[in-house]
Amino acid sequence: MIDHVPEVLQTLDGYAVAALQPPPDMPRTQGPGTARASTRRFVKNEILARISLQDLAAMGELLEPIVLREHMILQEPKKQLDHVYFIESGLVSLRIVAGGAILETAVIGNRGAVGASLLVGGHLPTHQCVVLVPGGAHRIHVEDLRRVMRVRPEIRENVSAYVQALSLHCAQTGLCGVRHDRERRLACWLCLASDALAADVLPVTHDYLSSLLGLRRPGVTETLIRFEEQGLIHKTRGLLRIEERTFLEQKACSCYKLISGAYLSNEPAVCSMDLAG
Repeated sequence: MIDHVPEVLQTLDGYAVAALQPPPDMPRTQGPGTARASTRRFVKNEILARISLQDLAAMGELLEPIVLREHMILQEPKKQLDHVYFIESGLVSLRIVAGGAILETAVIGNRGAVGASLLVGGHLPTHQCVVLVPGGAHRIHVEDLRRVMRVRPEIRENVSAYVQALSLHCAQTGLCGVRHDRERRLACWLCLASDALAADVLPVTHDYLSSLLGLRRPGVTETLIRFEEQGLIHKTRGLLRIEERTFLEQKACSCYKLISGAYLSNEPAVCSMDLAG
């Protein structure tokens, strides 16, 4: 996906590692509850950040910080998953791989988790998850998380709410791919990826966007050139920077607001069949 590792990615990677470390002045001799209360503000994953301090403390000893390297595979289809990864920073691609073809169905950032669907559905994963942008995560053994969720209903509710939003994301991506034009789909993807990464600089190439979205490369190039001429983005080798986010959202199809709203809402997500725009 990336022709080289630009300096901005090294900065992101270093930041991700630092974000997982406690500050140097944090007391190390406090009791478990107090210590977790102090560290909670450093939790960047939105699923973990929404649960109570007591529930976070119950998970705390089971969570393990891990660095996410580019191209690292976190999940393989039809293989048992050992860990659930709560993403703190970076970007992960959720994709279907079949017959030599790849189709991305969602991107996962710090508002999500890899492997969470297994805990709710109980089936072997059908998707592959690959790290696109380096970052960091907290991982926990699947059985440990299952055990905690049985006695901590708030954790299960938050994980379930995220899985519903992710399911909507995947389903809406499929509908979008057959009903919306190239320009709207590209604008939608750029906005969703920017949200997931919490950054306006995206390390993407024309080839990547073409293969993962199932679009012809010349068409992708033509659309991105048009976006740049309109002042919406700026492209350099292997990097794309969003310049006018508000106007780019206006270019996106209705799928963007639907998917984005599902992640922001605590209510159960329901897939919309409204394909207008």
